[in-house]
Amino acid sequence: MARDDLAGVLAVQAACYPPAMQEPAHVVLARLAASPRTVLVARDDAGVCAYLFAYPSRLGRVTPLGAPFAVAAEPDTLYLHDVAVAPRAAGQGVARRLVARLHDDAAVRGLRHAALVSVQDSLEFWESLGYAPAAGDHAALATYPGAAHYMTKRL
Repeated sequence: MARDDLAGVLAVQAACYPPAMQEPAHVVLARLAASPRTVLVARDDAGVCAYLFAYPSRLGRVTPLGAPFAVAAEPDTLYLHDVAVAPRAAGQGVARRLVARLHDDAAVRGLRHAALVSVQDSLEFWESLGYAPAAGDHAALATYPGAAHYMTKRL
């Protein structure tokens, strides 16, 4: 992702999430600044059609909704904070490809785990990628509207 992608990222976010789950532009830009190597976008002919925000973390840490990324000094986990795909690109495997790219990169960098918070009934999708529910920070999970599940995967 580059700063020039911001409008497209915000448009995808607005198409995918209710207002209570949308993060403002300054938060998105802070995510990019915190870990530029793990903030990705996918593009189609209309522009940005998907994004994935992730960062190096520690197993068991959960990022509250809207909180800044706390990039770990000695990470062991790739934390996938947010992946969203515009409705026009849904069902084309874009999210799977973005996640696979970061999984591969994280494994090469020596990270042993990946983790995330599943929201909006996405539990089955993440399970199909090898993630399983795990114990997580209940206070941080409570910042997400609806059912939120901390999930992990061994890389």
